[in-house]
Amino acid sequence: MEIVQRLAGYTPNSHAMTVSNKVLISQLLATCAAFAEQNQPLNSRQRGLVCRSDTFDGILLAAAQIETIARVNNASSYGEDRSRNPAYPILPANLPELCSLTVNVTTSPTSFYRFGLFLPTEWNSRFLAVGNGGFAGGINWLDMGSGVRYGFAAMSTDTGHNSTSGDVSWALHQDERQKDFGFRAMHGAVELSKRLILAYYSDPPRRSYYSGCSTGGRQGLKEIQLHPDSFDGALIGAPAWWTPNLAAWTTKVHTYNAPAQAAHHIPAQLIGALSKEVLRQCDAVDGVADGIISAPEQCKFDFAKILCGNPGVEASTCLTSHQVNTAKAVYGDYVIGGKFFFPGLSLGSEDLWSVLLGQAGPDPRGQDYVRNFIVNDTNWDWRTYNDTLAEIAAAADPGDAAAGDFDIAEFRDRGGKIIMYNGDADGMIPPKSSDYYYKNTAAAMGGTVSLQSWFRYFRVPGLGHCSGTRVNAPWYFAGGNQAGSLGTGTYSVPRFADAQHDALLALVDWVEKGTATESIIATTWNSPSDPASGVLRQRPLCPFPKIQVLKQGGDEKVASDWTCASK
Repeated sequence: MEIVQRLAGYTPNSHAMTVSNKVLISQLLATCAAFAEQNQPLNSRQRGLVCRSDTFDGILLAAAQIETIARVNNASSYGEDRSRNPAYPILPANLPELCSLTVNVTTSPTSFYRFGLFLPTEWNSRFLAVGNGGFAGGINWLDMGSGVRYGFAAMSTDTGHNSTSGDVSWALHQDERQKDFGFRAMHGAVELSKRLILAYYSDPPRRSYYSGCSTGGRQGLKEIQLHPDSFDGALIGAPAWWTPNLAAWTTKVHTYNAPAQAAHHIPAQLIGALSKEVLRQCDAVDGVADGIISAPEQCKFDFAKILCGNPGVEASTCLTSHQVNTAKAVYGDYVIGGKFFFPGLSLGSEDLWSVLLGQAGPDPRGQDYVRNFIVNDTNWDWRTYNDTLAEIAAAADPGDAAAGDFDIAEFRDRGGKIIMYNGDADGMIPPKSSDYYYKNTAAAMGGTVSLQSWFRYFRVPGLGHCSGTRVNAPWYFAGGNQAGSLGTGTYSVPRFADAQHDALLALVDWVEKGTATESIIATTWNSPSDPASGVLRQRPLCPFPKIQVLKQGGDEKVASDWTCASK
């Protein structure tokens, strides 16, 4: 070692040395330095960046085992194929250099969950958990891939089963699996991920974040309610927080339009006609005729303008009085025994009605929830649905999945921040469901003004369910499940990777810099999911109860020409 140190202090530039000797000395220095580095004890940082199983010896609990560990090279892909992961078989591409872990955790004699963890070599000292969708049982590698490109250590759990979003068969007579789905897998994966991060980097996460939409939104809210110290900030999209009520309503709403032979049934082509009439009547209510319904609650829709037999109504695109009653039921609240049970869809959601109203039976996330969580009978016929089943589901809440705790003071008192959003055009989870959660949280915690200091809620005109738009509305802001809509190698907002345009970065700034999220600029492109096609529109999303207002003489396609104002 002393010889190496002496050589290290000697610079081979003496004029007395030959070129060959200079080369020889340089090579000797390099060899000795490498030998010394390999044979001296590793410091804590070097020891943490060894991507192999013994790095994590003694870290996991007895019930947990590492299934796979792999070093992923820069610009590579990683994940699982469809046979292993039918819910998320699309692999993220263009990953940074990282260490990937897959962990299996036993939760009971009849249940276990898995989670994946990306540990990037270039780490920003933050942890990000990402959510799932529907009843999907799979590790969400695609959203993990987006998260790790920011520099987060990123995690996703399969919630304790292996299925697609609409496959609920795994839940039949499986109380323990239902608990994993409801809350246990997410919390266990969060806790173990933090232990693994500490082992790998020899430092714990400085800050922890969450991002998810739909079921992913529910998972985030549930974790905050049960374990307020899990995250410092949560990005919550279109949360399926009222699980049994949502599933019962999903079944019920289909019955309004069934059977297909009935006089009250609205076929697909007439749903399209209804959509056009809603746009005609409601588009300009916000003061801007731009093809986007931005104030559905303010629109006083006149069904007479589409009712068959009325003057000026086209016979080929009209609705009969029976069909009008069906549409009113879809828009209306679900009420049982005079008590509000769940809200209906909003004006402007019609382009997505095919999911809940256009199939031969109810969407499986409704009827199969009843079959496998409530009645435990795979032969149950949705035609026998009645409101008593809805009340049973709400009372039972199998798996304790509902995230209906409105008093989340512990999370607030720790300095936690929430950004929640819902698309106005969502045809699967009514935006009024998110309204209900936000307003009840405000009521439980001192009112809307008080809530604004740590919890802000954004309605997104023209956004469908979590991602995408049918009306060329600005819809993209790097929310949960959005990056994958643009491709497998996308993260943040292409060309606009900053806290003004990216909701996750806005959340980070709010948590770490105290910069409250006053607005988020949403983007859409000439081809809505292709940033290469060029920006079509951008405009700010406004925190409830503020709304978007176009400045006098402004260009509706330019974000700076809009402002957020009180109603």
